[in-house]
Amino acid sequence: MRDEPDQNETTGEQALPVTDDSPLQGERDRAGRVVDDSQARVFPCESCGADLKFSIGQQTLKCPYCGFQKQIELREDAQIVEQDYHAAIERLVQQHEQGRHDEAGNQEVHCESCGGTVMFTGTLTSTHCPWCQAPILRENIHSATHRIPVDAVMPFLIEKDRAQVVLKEWINSRWFAPTEFRRRGIDGRFDGFYLPFWTFDALTFNAYVGQRGENYTVTVGSGKNRRTETRTRWYPASGRFQRFFDDVLICAFQGLPTDLINELEPWPMERMVPFTQQVLAGLFARTYDVALDAGFEVSRERMRQALDQDVRRRIGGDRQQVGSIQTRHDAVTFKHLLLPVWMLAYRYHDKPFRVFVNAATGEVQGERPYSWAKITLFVLLIAAAIAGIYAMWPSGSGNNFEGHIQYGTIPPVCHVFNVPVFGVRAAHRLPPLRPSRS
Repeated sequence: MRDEPDQNETTGEQALPVTDDSPLQGERDRAGRVVDDSQARVFPCESCGADLKFSIGQQTLKCPYCGFQKQIELREDAQIVEQDYHAAIERLVQQHEQGRHDEAGNQEVHCESCGGTVMFTGTLTSTHCPWCQAPILRENIHSATHRIPVDAVMPFLIEKDRAQVVLKEWINSRWFAPTEFRRRGIDGRFDGFYLPFWTFDALTFNAYVGQRGENYTVTVGSGKNRRTETRTRWYPASGRFQRFFDDVLICAFQGLPTDLINELEPWPMERMVPFTQQVLAGLFARTYDVALDAGFEVSRERMRQALDQDVRRRIGGDRQQVGSIQTRHDAVTFKHLLLPVWMLAYRYHDKPFRVFVNAATGEVQGERPYSWAKITLFVLLIAAAIAGIYAMWPSGSGNNFEGHIQYGTIPPVCHVFNVPVFGVRAAHRLPPLRPSRS
């Protein structure tokens, strides 16, 4: 008869088998209790037996019924460790060859509180029971050996009430939004999500070839056709340099507008804690559907864009032409993170829009309707202002008017309104907030 695995004395769950190739990161929480044949995890209140939820204001687990609070428990040896990228890719390849596929799949879990059925679909890992609203967390998915385990999580720091305040301020600052939209605001409900991210570190070695342009002016023509032209002399430029990239963040969930999610940066990375399911209780969470290697390719492109700016600064001069940049990435490491976001989906005149709030800093990024009547009026005012300046220009100045209207004259007017004239999104930035302790 085979030996039965040991039982954990605290939780009553079976201990994980240990093998030589078992990853050290991503060990399951020992807090709480697994239910429904170890498919889900709950955190029962020690006072009344109800399910605890993560309290953003107190940064603890709190009972919504009796008010009992329980401190977040982390293992003594818990720490956030950078993972070797190439070793992880090799391990994933081996697992794929063994038939262990990286898929979250669908899973039905029975709610311990009411007996109802909760469906975890795709990458969803934390949700509420639709029948009794009890928080339920999908077990094992964040630490499954055929997936990349979560290394760290940033707890929610901005409470829902505060998120609603910054949303209202964001709406009021949308000068070109329809008047009705600004007056009525957004009719919708905030949901808190933990979204998956990859973060990559890399030491790059770069060699570039290009040209440096230095401007000079010449006077050409005669009489009324006499004018000044700007020309450029080009000189060859080349060089080598190193640059270390630290924590290049890549969203690992495909169902959201990447440009808006990227604009939620920066994140206070110092607030990260070693992964624990306890801070997920009562909130939605998803695991990744952007594979590790695909995430790294996206990070390489972001690094390339930054390196292009580095090269242009090194070339110097008035203008730059970059012929080529040869880059080698060494010492590549990564982390799998969960970051907190308040998300609100709403409809305006039957058209869907979404707004996102960085739940650690209060940064707002979102889609919003535009009033084309206001935009048209604004453009006409700008055109009238330019026409007025032209009408007052001395008649003896000839055709030099165009030379005095420099690129960038109109944008400062736009900055007065603090809103892009054209586009589909807008931002509202606030200073970092400290969580309420009330």
